[in-house]
Amino acid sequence: MTMTQQDADVRRALRALEDERASVRLRTALAVGTAPDPRFAAALVERCAVEPEFFVRDMLTWALTRHPVDLTLPPLLGELRSERARARSQALHTLSKIGDRRAWPAITRGHLTDADDEVARAAWRAAVLLVPDGEEPALAAVLATRLGRGGQETQLSLSRALIALGDVILPLLGTAATAPEPHVRAHALATRRLLRDPDTGFAYAIEEAKRVVALGGSASKGH
Repeated sequence: MTMTQQDADVRRALRALEDERASVRLRTALAVGTAPDPRFAAALVERCAVEPEFFVRDMLTWALTRHPVDLTLPPLLGELRSERARARSQALHTLSKIGDRRAWPAITRGHLTDADDEVARAAWRAAVLLVPDGEEPALAAVLATRLGRGGQETQLSLSRALIALGDVILPLLGTAATAPEPHVRAHALATRRLLRDPDTGFAYAIEEAKRVVALGGSASKGH
């Protein structure tokens, strides 16, 4: 195959990533990941930022993990500054899959406290995977300020992130369990329960914690 033919194949694949049919975009992302080419790296990042279908975005992320990190890391870090929530969340998700700790300085408090739940959850997952040794307490302190945020899915995501940091979170959970807001106290108690008993389901843990809080319980009465 001549270079001209290779270039033509690349151009066709790049067009296919923007095809109106999700099935075509999915197959293309799979093909690009199966046969990585440096010319695809930037286009994959750009497509992640606008791709509406979850399963296609996931395949795009996989394709990016198959490319050299020195090619994918710079554009992904650039997406963290995007005004589009999807671009930020997908870049964070992809960085968590790549696992290169050079991305850590680009994950800011702004990402960890982002108003968009998808961005925040992706930032939490990426942060606990990439945090350098010794910086866990500072990260835990920021994450603890999010206790009580959102619905059950968001709260579970935050609990998992905190638990991944280990016992360093216990003093923070103790403080949060005496917070004025009942939903913060309940989330703190549920997270502590899960830390101590990982087999406890979150739905059960949070409902039990809500009952404890309703009865006037706090840090001293949680499980």
